[in-house]
Amino acid sequence: MSLASGSSTRRKTPEGLETPEGLKPPEERGTPTTSTPHTGTPPASIEEPAAAVPIRPGRPRPQRAPVLPRVLRAALTCATKSVAIVALLLAWELAPRFGLVDRTFLPPFSEVARAWWELVANGQLADNAQASLVRSFSGFGTAVAVSVPLGLLIGWYRPVADLLNPLLQVFLNTAALALLPVFVLLLGIGETSKISIVVYACAWPILFNTISAVRTVDPTLLRLAKSMDLSAPRLFQKVILPASVPTIFTGIRLAGAVSIVVLVAAEMIGAKAGLGYLINASQYNFAIPQMYAGIVTISVIGVAFNQLLVAVEKRLSSWRVPATS
Repeated sequence: MSLASGSSTRRKTPEGLETPEGLKPPEERGTPTTSTPHTGTPPASIEEPAAAVPIRPGRPRPQRAPVLPRVLRAALTCATKSVAIVALLLAWELAPRFGLVDRTFLPPFSEVARAWWELVANGQLADNAQASLVRSFSGFGTAVAVSVPLGLLIGWYRPVADLLNPLLQVFLNTAALALLPVFVLLLGIGETSKISIVVYACAWPILFNTISAVRTVDPTLLRLAKSMDLSAPRLFQKVILPASVPTIFTGIRLAGAVSIVVLVAAEMIGAKAGLGYLINASQYNFAIPQMYAGIVTISVIGVAFNQLLVAVEKRLSSWRVPATS
């Protein structure tokens, strides 16, 4: 069907509709075109909007507790732990001043603190404390180096335990201070006898706690380790030794306290330096505040040494799951 001039020619579509000539596809209009294979993507000339880059949400940071509540909580914990000591020092200060005890034999704590500072100032306290610490740590370290391997050996091999147990029980029940005159007679009054008595006193708590630690390892752990076909050395290294650490350190901490007590007693008998010598000399010279200053120093050293051993124990047994109530 044709129309007047200037009008576009129409054609019928298969559906019977007429389409203007200008709307025909390019291939039917006779215009040159560049064939582009159909790839399902728009032509390159058509710019697509840049796709939005997905932003991965960051991991939420843990919220830190405010500093002030933590400081207050730490201060409250410290105050709770030290209230008993503060009460003791307060009673020590007030009892002589109110005449409850004779201040000649128990001076107020303030006088003892003054005497302690005088000993620090003139260097006597440092010299005597150094002499005691060298002896104590030498004997204590030797006892640990000997008793821990021997205890592991005795606890691991039952025949060795059966052979040595009667002899060990005899030495365990013989007080170290009872043998002090024997050590002095055999080794003299020098450093050797003092260090040796410390070694003897510290060895038994460490030895028996180590034996007990090996023998009381959880049988379930042993069965699981054996089911994995571990060799005896690997079983000892991976199961026995780690499980024994807490009990071994219980004996080591007991030995640490014993080392100072026994050493002070040994220094009171025959020594020219040491905290035991300082206490004994102050008693003979009737310098009572200085005597108590030496006693307080021994207590502080014992507490600090125990806390050091507790820290080392926590470090070596950090794999343990803390008990929950």
